[in-house]
Amino acid sequence: MTDTKKKSEAADGKDTLTLEEIRALPKTDLHCHLDGSVRIETLIELAEKRGVKLPETDPEKLRETVQAGEHVTSLAQYLRAFDITLSVMQDEEDISRIALELCEDARADGVWYLEVRFSPILHQKKGLNLNRVVEAVLRGLREGERTTGIRTGVIICGIRQIEPAVSLKLAELTVAYKGRGVVGFDLAGQEDNYPAKDHKDAFYLIRHNNVPCTVHAGEAWGPGSIKQALHDLSAHRIGHGTRLKEDGDLLNYANDHRIPLECCLSSNVHVGTVKSLDQHPFRFYFDFGLRVTINTDNRLMSATTVSEELYLAQKHLRLTPGEMESILIMGFKSAFLPYAERKELLHKVLDAFKRPHVPF
Repeated sequence: MTDTKKKSEAADGKDTLTLEEIRALPKTDLHCHLDGSVRIETLIELAEKRGVKLPETDPEKLRETVQAGEHVTSLAQYLRAFDITLSVMQDEEDISRIALELCEDARADGVWYLEVRFSPILHQKKGLNLNRVVEAVLRGLREGERTTGIRTGVIICGIRQIEPAVSLKLAELTVAYKGRGVVGFDLAGQEDNYPAKDHKDAFYLIRHNNVPCTVHAGEAWGPGSIKQALHDLSAHRIGHGTRLKEDGDLLNYANDHRIPLECCLSSNVHVGTVKSLDQHPFRFYFDFGLRVTINTDNRLMSATTVSEELYLAQKHLRLTPGEMESILIMGFKSAFLPYAERKELLHKVLDAFKRPHVPF
């Protein structure tokens, strides 16, 4: 048992943290979609500025439209809301603003390191080329780093339901921006009926250029999707991995090889991967020893923050303060950063846990 765990269990007999106490903790968000994290007020303002027609203009009604609720029962339905946010993400200035505001929102939530993922191909409706899209995001993130002190990295996404040749093109873009703010490559989109292995050429290029990669898998399809991500695409991390428990041998493989899972609790409930938070396998994965991280996925669609996800895990999965510390540390260990930088950042986090104002 670490000193911080002893401290957390001994201080005033406290076995739970308030949401504000959780916000004070240093955190990562390794699975965060830019087009799923737009402020509702910004969405309305930019739509008016660009002449974009929204289904609603009242903030609360629009929020009800884009946020997951009873009307959403699958990943396909959940993804429809992205058509709305993407409608105002076709100009460089607007893309940069949304990236900057995401940094501000993440930092207000106590996030120290944020990996932002998006697919540049989805931001070309008004003629932007792929490089200009990436540069727009990077400008916003650099300004966010400057003004908030947060650390960021970009993950470029291929899309399962778009032809594999496009994923290869996006992989080439990723390689071009390696070391210039882009830290990894991903495969996102509609999981069932669109096998990850179809995009193996893109991941071959990524792998042979020593770029870290992750793959959405085990969210809307079973462990076979995770197996493809690991063995056909050589993923370093798995986005979600919720259904990994259905294949015990594969689960052991992921555990033995310390493959991090980018878990997104609320999102998994919203798309129907699990029926309720109480039934989420996160608790089992953590107890088994898997490297698990907690992330937002889509701050707008799932109406969440990293702190709120941790608070829900505490409430529904009986996560203790000491266990929360371990999970936060796993997040920093799993970052797509060079080892020396990751180690330096982790030391700062461990020092922060020892300070009196940190509730451990």
